[in-house]
Amino acid sequence: MFGIGMPELIVILVVALIIIGPKKLPDLAKSLGKGLAEFRRATDDVKEGFRVDDIKKDADGIKDSLLRGALSRDKEASGRTSDRKSDTADGGNGEKKDDDAGGDSGDKVE
Repeated sequence: MFGIGMPELIVILVVALIIIGPKKLPDLAKSLGKGLAEFRRATDDVKEGFRVDDIKKDADGIKDSLLRGALSRDKEASGRTSDRKSDTADGGNGEKKDDDAGGDSGDKVE
């Protein structure tokens, strides 16, 4: 505890007893104990707040990655659907129609 051993702690208590007096020492000890307990609670609350923030950041990251994955799957599915629609419009043979062909075999009729 802060590098304070038993001999140092005894010296501090003796000095406090001499300066404060035996009547007020118990009250001082109570108030110090309450202050330390409140300080520990406050630091625990701050630590918990950091943990909650970290958990929220992780959850937001997971949520974003899931949404991106879902959107990419939707785009792929809509792309496949439009390919199927164009295949159906082509007669189902899977070949795309050329607009340039126009049924013309290249022979000119005069």
